[in-house]
Amino acid sequence: MDNAGKEREAVQLMAEAEKRVKASHSFLRGLFGGNTRIEEACEMYTRAANMFKMAKNWSAAGNAFCQAAKLHMQLQSKHDSATSFVDAGNAYKKADPQEAINCLNAAIDIYTDMGRFTIAAKHHITIAEIYETELVDIEKVSTGHAYEHGAEESGKEEKVQAIAHYEQSADYYKGEESNSSANKCLLKVAAYAAQLEQYQKAIEIYEQVGANTMDNPLLKYSAKDYFFKAALCHFIVDELNAKKLLEAHEEQNSEAYTEAGIIPVLRSLNQVKEFDSISRLDQWLTTMLLRIKKSIQGDGEGDGDLK
Repeated sequence: MDNAGKEREAVQLMAEAEKRVKASHSFLRGLFGGNTRIEEACEMYTRAANMFKMAKNWSAAGNAFCQAAKLHMQLQSKHDSATSFVDAGNAYKKADPQEAINCLNAAIDIYTDMGRFTIAAKHHITIAEIYETELVDIEKVSTGHAYEHGAEESGKEEKVQAIAHYEQSADYYKGEESNSSANKCLLKVAAYAAQLEQYQKAIEIYEQVGANTMDNPLLKYSAKDYFFKAALCHFIVDELNAKKLLEAHEEQNSEAYTEAGIIPVLRSLNQVKEFDSISRLDQWLTTMLLRIKKSIQGDGEGDGDLK
């Protein structure tokens, strides 16, 4: 069956499902077999949704899954309702990101009501990733460098929303003692917070995760990256305090800092090229270093060359 045939069959199933729902609302039929008709309608909506998926009509698939989700809730089947809302969100992601977010939020509400916080956390991450996808699209159409002022401003709302959902996910993971998953979310929060110039928030997260990571023999070498990023944020805010912080960390954790080349980099921005040749700078680091350079030049205290 070709895509057109699948869509026709899906439309017929939707119509049949709607008839079942209307029939269940009549008084006599409501007394005798009303729930049976609702169950049949749920099955038809789900079948229709899958037919729409095969035809790659994502909006129609999302709508059909939503109808099934609402009927499952009417039948007091919370798990099935949440599952259908998630299926709707996954379909809508390909056509209508905002509707995808609405459906996933509906699923999250059900899962949290059921006490399924780990699953709710997972779907908060999915929502955050949708905002990240929107952010990437914004940056693609922005002129010039991806992180120049115009691109940053146009993507601000997406970053704020991504932060909110990553934070909520981290809270749920912490409550379930899934600290590794919580830290992954918090690092995302820190990265976006720094881009939004919420440096204190970013510093607290990087230092917290870095300290936690140092206690794990398998992860402690990642701590140098987190302390490095915290130091960069400190440097943007206050160069003097950043140097004091680095000296303190150098004494406490010299291995991580010297291996990363962090101390010489932050003591002289002229050495960033040398660091970059050893460990390639990603876009976030480049952005932060450019801000440091700008703040130093603004104060007339240096002529670091970062290109």
